[in-house]
Amino acid sequence: MLINGDPVELGVPAHWTLLEALRYVLDLTGTKQGCDKGDCGACTVRLDGQPTLSCLTLAMEADGARVDTVEGLGVGGAMHPLQDAFDSCGAAQCGFCTPGMLMSAAALVEGQPPSGDRKTDRLAIAQALGGNLCRCTGYVKILDAVEQAWASVASHETDHG
Repeated sequence: MLINGDPVELGVPAHWTLLEALRYVLDLTGTKQGCDKGDCGACTVRLDGQPTLSCLTLAMEADGARVDTVEGLGVGGAMHPLQDAFDSCGAAQCGFCTPGMLMSAAALVEGQPPSGDRKTDRLAIAQALGGNLCRCTGYVKILDAVEQAWASVASHETDHG
């Protein structure tokens, strides 16, 4: 499998989840272990580009796949526009949910351009983050951050098309 673009071979027990392999074998602790039953989204990674709950995914299911974690979100030491927007909008409080939120949002902002209609785009953001829970915020700053990053990514793609 590819982890954040790097080829990796893992030998873990067949019952281990992708979350366990990432955290306890590869030491990629950005992926958080929350509820262990798929309710909170703190363990969200992208599996072949799709947001995936790593606590419900067996590690062996990722064999031959590309797995992206929050550690691989930025490029060359630079923050991803989502990370920058979360910082500038004050979207992260305790930070526990942030990696999962970032990975769910990254699939959206990298996967399609915004519609240009704010109401439609905010709904798309809310739907993309629907599986991620935050106990600290009222979500407004998170929605603002994703909206800002989405516009930034779309603008960058248009400029460098």
